[in-house]
Amino acid sequence: MSSSPLISASSTLDPSPADTVPITDIPGSYGLPFLGPIFDRYDYYYNQGEVQFFQSRKDKYQSTVFRSNMPPGPFMAGNSRVIVLLDNASFPVLFDVSKVEKRDVFEGTYMASTKFTGGHRMCAFLDPSEPKHAALKGFFLSTLAKLKNKVIPQFTAVYSGLFTDLEEQVKVNGRSSFNDLNDNRAVEYLFRLYCDGKSPAATKLGGAGNKSFDTWLVPQLAPLMTLGIKWVPNFVEDLALHTFPIPFCIVKSAYDKIYDSFYENMERIILDDAEKAGVEREEAVHNVIFVIGFNSYGGFKVFFPALFKWVGAAGAGLHKQLASEVRRVVDQEGEVWHCFLLFESAEELYPAI
Repeated sequence: MSSSPLISASSTLDPSPADTVPITDIPGSYGLPFLGPIFDRYDYYYNQGEVQFFQSRKDKYQSTVFRSNMPPGPFMAGNSRVIVLLDNASFPVLFDVSKVEKRDVFEGTYMASTKFTGGHRMCAFLDPSEPKHAALKGFFLSTLAKLKNKVIPQFTAVYSGLFTDLEEQVKVNGRSSFNDLNDNRAVEYLFRLYCDGKSPAATKLGGAGNKSFDTWLVPQLAPLMTLGIKWVPNFVEDLALHTFPIPFCIVKSAYDKIYDSFYENMERIILDDAEKAGVEREEAVHNVIFVIGFNSYGGFKVFFPALFKWVGAAGAGLHKQLASEVRRVVDQEGEVWHCFLLFESAEELYPAI
């Protein structure tokens, strides 16, 4: 999908310093076939770590743009060669679909088997040049528009008891697990949002739907993660997680619960819109589950706890400031509501991706 340029082709601009820099070959190396990607994988996960991996190569090549291999490499990914962009000036090229192909690269340089998603390639793995990309993207934006007024009310209804549960656990056990409670509430919230307020506890998914989502997500993300267990040798972990894919059959029952629950309970108008956009209902459900699992649930699982961690670590000064600001707004406005700002077109919201 294309977007309208902000500046017309006939516009005249003064050359910026970047325009006068001579064009040179991109530095870097992919190393020996087969061995190069493995060496880079060990550097990334075990020898250097993510930050030092990029910093050391940036220093070595004296460039924020360079060639390298990215995990997981053999035998998980057929092609691990990438060009790394570490600066703001070069990053916008990623939005130029004439220069960058986005086919099958959502999870890095590999794509998990389509068996994990009902035999379909999800929208996130489609290049914008593929016809179904536009149909699925339009379907998602249409769905967001229909759900926008339910986002905050459902969130409030589901999450309002989270801190009460935390305090109750502390009172009874002397400690509490924010992550476990948050994960469970996240799936509860997302299911209610897409399924007209129904609770997953009343479906095949049950009251611990987050466990099913975790079971389904881990094999797909394992090639991009490390366990951090000191007594497990690096080569053992690397062989188990980064060398061969975990088969779908191990998690099939968990995904079947997720799919059946959403297919049977999702708002009919959402699936009707999918068919109008040229997407079969079954494929639409698989795509919705993928977005919920990787984007929404993943965000709640990773970033929500991190937010509370850093706010908590900031100290009493910030806590008082936040409390004062919130109470002042509530006193002035009453209960505060917010809904998504939706743009007129997909191009405005997500240009050329």
